[in-house]
Amino acid sequence: MNKLLILVKHSLPDVVENIPAREWVLSKHGRERARRLAQCLVRYQPEMIVSSDEPKAKETAEIIAKVHGLEFQVCRDLYEHDRSKAPFLSKEEFRATVREFFEKPNLLVFGNETADQCHARFDLAVRSVLNAHENKTIMIVAHGTVISLFVSRLTGVSDFLLWEELGLPSFVVIDIQSDVLIETVNIS
Repeated sequence: MNKLLILVKHSLPDVVENIPAREWVLSKHGRERARRLAQCLVRYQPEMIVSSDEPKAKETAEIIAKVHGLEFQVCRDLYEHDRSKAPFLSKEEFRATVREFFEKPNLLVFGNETADQCHARFDLAVRSVLNAHENKTIMIVAHGTVISLFVSRLTGVSDFLLWEELGLPSFVVIDIQSDVLIETVNIS
């Protein structure tokens, strides 16, 4: 069994309204925060880093990997909830839409996946990573919505409240053997 599972929400991106969020890269401030995040993770001694294929997650993973002297792998199915065809929403509209997404997990609220479909994809990818790297502390760099779905269904915490709590960047630590959430940390 794995020692710990550390789920990292990527750092602060440059938000560009006319570019899909899936293509956003880290901002200068986001890269600085990612370096601080990497230092906070030293106490957990990650042995393996796996990242979503989205640029903001890969950049975050690259910064963490450099600090820890590790390489990282990319896993395509760790991407965020597929919202590639959704319009850009204001912060208030986005929050309300995400709340509805969590409240109605079997309905297509927005984007191209229901919450249930999104969770099933991400859960399968995480389990695959864990199975491929048994007995290691695994760090996965991904995204707020998928992390919240996974952690909620594993530990029973509220998906929406966790989603609201996770900053850019942030991380949660889970004892994967007992499905217990050990810690949630935001970096500012």
